[in-house]
Amino acid sequence: MNAAIRCTVAALTLALFGMPQTASAQDYPTRSVKIVVPFGAGGPADVFARVLAQHLSDDLKQPFVVEDRPGAGSIIGTDAVAKSAPDGYTLLVMSNTHTTNESLIPNKPFELMRDFVPVAPINYSDLIMVVHPSVPAKTLAEFIALAKKEQGKLNYASSGAGTPYHMAGELFKAMSGTDIVHVPHKASGEARNSVIGGHVQMMFDAVPTMLPNVIAGQVRALATTGKTRGALTPDIPTLAEAGVPGYEATIWLGMLAPKGTPQAIVDKLNAEIRRIVAKPAVKEAWQKQGASPLVMTPVEFDAYLRQDIKKWADVVKRSGAKVQ
Repeated sequence: MNAAIRCTVAALTLALFGMPQTASAQDYPTRSVKIVVPFGAGGPADVFARVLAQHLSDDLKQPFVVEDRPGAGSIIGTDAVAKSAPDGYTLLVMSNTHTTNESLIPNKPFELMRDFVPVAPINYSDLIMVVHPSVPAKTLAEFIALAKKEQGKLNYASSGAGTPYHMAGELFKAMSGTDIVHVPHKASGEARNSVIGGHVQMMFDAVPTMLPNVIAGQVRALATTGKTRGALTPDIPTLAEAGVPGYEATIWLGMLAPKGTPQAIVDKLNAEIRRIVAKPAVKEAWQKQGASPLVMTPVEFDAYLRQDIKKWADVVKRSGAKVQ
């Protein structure tokens, strides 16, 4: 009899402890959710995070608030999220800066696949390679020839070590056999202004943010970085077709949560983000900005992250890229 009572009490205890987790996952969110963007205001991560936050707020009936926490190549904001409670109320918008930093900056206070769980990808954009109009190269082939003739004398700008702009430049150097000096900046806006002002000769930048400057004649576009020509840049060749066969580099965004976040909350967020990026109005607006939705399950996104970490570890090794 005593044994039966003990079993009954144990079963009731398990049920009681299990109820809050199930209820919280079903009711989530019940209060404001913070989305940390570890990059500067006005960049692609900030811009698209705010679109996502607005739709999440509307659909889930609780505020999703974007907080920009740039610094140290995304490490400051990312580390803050890694140390947050794993309850779904602090989320991280990440980019391929994070997968690059796994090999480029090995002594970080966190590890991506150890301290976070993948929630969902968001979108991706091709990059565009531009030069200041004073550079005497009208095509990619002419620029490569110039860079080889002037080894170590040309510069390229980026928004910091490990960013997609930096690694696109290192990949270009490795595949084209050129030596171009990396000039890191604190944010993409600063890097962009350096090229527009003629202080730095070249830059890889996101199509949505740099294309207006190309149209205004402030910079000259030489190529884009996707597999095929973009819908917004049909007259600009890809690097692969213009002189660097096999070249491909994009900037993509995704969402992570601290390790230990309940799977039910992760799945709910994934489903909501998939629903948002599939909305015709969102897809149309992003297409006009040169961005395409990425759709994956948490398991698929996990595999995608691991493959991207491996890809950029190889580029870091081949290029000898280092944090400056």
